[in-house]
This record gives sequence, C-alpha cells and structure tokens, in this order.
Amino acid sequence: MDRLEAIKYFVRVVECGSFSAVARENHVGQPVVSRQIAALEAHLGAELVLRTSRRVTVTDAGQAFYDAAVRLVDDLEAAESLVGKKQASPAGLVRLTTAPALGRLYVIPLLPRFLASYPDVSVELSSSERHVDLLGEGFDLAIRHGSMADSTLKSRKIASAPYVIVGSREHFASFGRPVVPADLAGRACIAYAPLKEVRGWDIRLPDGKRIRHFPAGRFQTGDAEQIRAAVLAGLGMAQAPGWLFAKELASGQVESVLDEYQPEPLAINLVHPARGRPSERVAVLMDFLAKNVPGGKYLG
Repeated sequence: MDRLEAIKYFVRVVECGSFSAVARENHVGQPVVSRQIAALEAHLGAELVLRTSRRVTVTDAGQAFYDAAVRLVDDLEAAESLVGKKQASPAGLVRLTTAPALGRLYVIPLLPRFLASYPDVSVELSSSERHVDLLGEGFDLAIRHGSMADSTLKSRKIASAPYVIVGSREHFASFGRPVVPADLAGRACIAYAPLKEVRGWDIRLPDGKRIRHFPAGRFQTGDAEQIRAAVLAGLGMAQAPGWLFAKELASGQVESVLDEYQPEPLAINLVHPARGRPSERVAVLMDFLAKNVPGGKYLG
C-alpha cells in the first residue's frame, strides 16, 4: 500500500461520498480505490467507512481520521504549490452540475478556452433542474441560484440574475402589453411546473408588498429550455431570469414588461462541499468561471 496515496483516496471518498467518483477523477478502476481504502483500514485497525449499494457513510473513527488527514493533504498540496508544481499544472477530472440552459448558454461556450489553458484538466458537465446532492452523487462543483442554507456546502457569488416577464414582439403586437399586474389576468402565460406543480410568479408592488400570480396559460413545462422555446414560439408570456433571454432582449425579438414589479435579483453561486478546500483543478475552474461568466444587464 502506498500510504499517502491511500490517504488521498480516503479524503476524496469522504468528500465525494462515492468510490466510483474518486476512481473516475483519478482515471483508475473502482477496485483500485477500494483496495487502497481497505489496506488503510487494515493498517489502522479500524473501519473508516461503511459501504452500501447507494452511498458511503463515514464511521466515527473515519471522521476523526478525516479531520486530521485533510489537513495533511492540504499541507502537502500547499507545499507543492510553493515550488509551482500544482499551481502550474493542475490535473484530473472536475465534475460540475448546473441547470441545462445555464450550462448550454454560459458554461459550454467558455470551456474551449478553459481546457486550452489547463490541458491536464477534464470537465464532466451534468445538467439537471433539481438540486443535485453533491456529496452523495460525487460532484465537485455546482452553479446554483439563490441563497445557500446547506451547511455542508460553501458558496461563492459570481453573478446576479434579475427577473423579467417577457413575451415575443409578435405576441405583444397581437395582444397588447400589460401595464399593471392586474392585466395578467386571462392572458396566455407560460407556467414553469417542476414536479408538475405550477410555480407562481413573484410580483413586487410599489408599496413593497409581494403577491403571487399563478399563470393560467395552456402550456406548462418543468424545463427552462422549453420555457424559452415557448416564448420564442409566441405561446405567451413567462417570468424567468433575464439571462435566459439576454440575446433576444438585446435584439428586440423578445420584450420585457412590468419591469418595476419584478422581485430582487437572485445570486448565482459556485457551490462546493465544505469539507476541506477545493482541489487545485476545482479551484482553477472556479476562478475561471468567476472571471469569465459574461456580465451585463441580465447577468451582472
């Protein structure tokens, strides 16, 4: 057993919650990781993790060992950075998850430049409208909207997302533009309905009070990309983060209404597990996204 390698594998298994995720990021088979952890447990004379078919649970002994081991690994990486090895050439796989539309419109266009800058780093991008369990599903990083309540995660704000109510230019030419929230009644409004539950629109009145408008149109979907496609097809109005329509708003293909009644912008955050500090490959991707996600009126 390479004891240091086994400790590194163990730290990442705790942080990812998955043997297979650690195997993927190190380009080895899962049995290699399992053997290293088993050998480490035999060396220490204690069971560090409990393995089930669905996830990995850390034992009390494993948690105590992790708390010491993560400092050892961090100190080693810091020492390597002092002489430029890790800083100059981070390597390995970063598993990133984000909403499908945000990934397609803002993340993927940046990846060619990132990968050219870091030739030894690979990125696995997973798209989902749900909040993925980073630890349980073995992800290093997520891009999410809104405030963070999960104490197992750390966040870093990279942008803010103003809300807009939008419709196509042709839709407003045919049906007119609402001037006050009451004008939304009876109008064709596209509903965002994740898990088949229609999500109400958040409307902020001039006196500061908040109301919810529940869209009553004939089309609903749980997919932001389909919301976008439905607006462009003229099916009605939708409330959405402005970045989803930034290009069309700039060109005039889509127009916004009731701007003075929109809620406060939501933060867009990079989110990662709180245990330990991000690995060098994760840190360089975080820095790159923070610096290069495009700003502007609808994603600032």
